[in-house]
Amino acid sequence: MKKLIYSLILSFMAISNVQADPVVDIHTSLGDIKVKLYDDTPIHRDNFLKLVREGYYDGVLFHRVIKDFMIQTGDPNSRTADSTTMLGSGDPSYTLEAEINYPKHFHKYGALAAARTGDQVNPERRSSGSQFYIVTGEKQSPRTLDMMAERANHERKQKYFNGLAKQHMDSIRSMQTAGDREGLENLRQELARMTEEAVKDEPMPAEIREAYINQGGTPHLDGQYTVFGEVIDGMDVVEKIQNVETGRADRPKEDVRVISMKVEE
Repeated sequence: MKKLIYSLILSFMAISNVQADPVVDIHTSLGDIKVKLYDDTPIHRDNFLKLVREGYYDGVLFHRVIKDFMIQTGDPNSRTADSTTMLGSGDPSYTLEAEINYPKHFHKYGALAAARTGDQVNPERRSSGSQFYIVTGEKQSPRTLDMMAERANHERKQKYFNGLAKQHMDSIRSMQTAGDREGLENLRQELARMTEEAVKDEPMPAEIREAYINQGGTPHLDGQYTVFGEVIDGMDVVEKIQNVETGRADRPKEDVRVISMKVEE
């Protein structure tokens, strides 16, 4: 029992020594950026801190830069890549469990998020072990945000409806085999009614809407990628990076490099 208590005390001490919302300094060839990591995305936070302390990011390029969208880095293959090398597939040979926490964390201007492969090959939306991006985006119009909210509500309802249809698949197949169009339509209407009762329309939260209108961002990525931090200083440097001239595959024509990264203790 004493050993167990001692072990628990040590575990508590280890947790207590993790700095709340740790800050990382990113020293780039165009200036310095300071990011804060969120404590409620601990898998991404701890992995990022580990890689920073190991010097994993030192020397990597911002290999993908899209103006009014985002800047991306973290591919270890970019350190020694020549101008013809296609980048974007490098990682530490592992992925991270998604920690998508929308609407608390969203793709506002300055958001720090994890890159990943697409849904077709990555339905769980697991994050790259090392690649990340910083959002620049654009200021959004109220009409655009209304349309996005409407689309999101439709997708939620469609997903729920599809789940109900899957539960009734035997009946659906039987009616299809029998050519019972009336029965199929009656079932469709009943499932649609159940969906409307269960899934209510949700407006975009007011504070998120205001941020997208006044500061900008990339709202179409919300709920799909893990946002695990934000820039707290140095968005002028992010702006410099997003404005560089780019070529094939959105790679800057002149290298923009992460020189070093450091955890503020």
